[in-house]
Amino acid sequence: MLTQPRPIRLKGRSYLALTLTPELPFEDWLARLDDLASRSAGFFLRRPVVLDITGLDIDRAQLRTFVSQLGSRQVRIMGIEGASPALLGSDLPPAMADGRPTSDFEPPAAATEVAETATVAEPVMPDLPKALPSIIVTQPVRSGQSLVFLEGDVTVVGSVASGAEIVAGGSIHVYGTLRGRAMAGTMGNAAARIFCRKLEAELIAIDGYYKTAEDMGPEFHGKPVQIWLDGETFKVEALA
Repeated sequence: MLTQPRPIRLKGRSYLALTLTPELPFEDWLARLDDLASRSAGFFLRRPVVLDITGLDIDRAQLRTFVSQLGSRQVRIMGIEGASPALLGSDLPPAMADGRPTSDFEPPAAATEVAETATVAEPVMPDLPKALPSIIVTQPVRSGQSLVFLEGDVTVVGSVASGAEIVAGGSIHVYGTLRGRAMAGTMGNAAARIFCRKLEAELIAIDGYYKTAEDMGPEFHGKPVQIWLDGETFKVEALA
């Protein structure tokens, strides 16, 4: 008697991946990437990466060479976005599309730091502001740990060790020493900020723009600071 084979179970699941948006000429862009990697060791290690080449005027040979150059830097591309079918093939990562757009995340208003208003029960009452979601972590974030919260703010009541990272859709608050990597506003929130009691970060980023602690000047090293974006420029201010 033949038994009915068990069906294969397919499950949907989403993962956090970095998206690289290179610029031409590739040589200059790769030099900047090498500079980032040299000052933040292991930044791309075991991290899925999507390559977005939307709008780049390149041919298949250039794309193949570029992907190979990234691979030699331990940047492993899991998919390519914005490429025409003629550019892709079995020797290249697959096409990707329909990534979650940053507009799905509503940034807080500059003055009030609240999300879009929520409807209240009584129509005679004005709409009330709805606070962004947040999480509080009461333990230190250890080396090798990755804390990801894309819905809003992250507060760490403790320190963030070297080799650890925090990825937040909103702002990041560290009531201790920030030695690892802090990436705020990752879902398109340019109004996000990074606060810490002692700045010794390997790397900080807001809305995709990044900077190392060395780039911010020695006057802020080891100091309590807040960091924010003004256009594409990082602003750093000491906290009282």
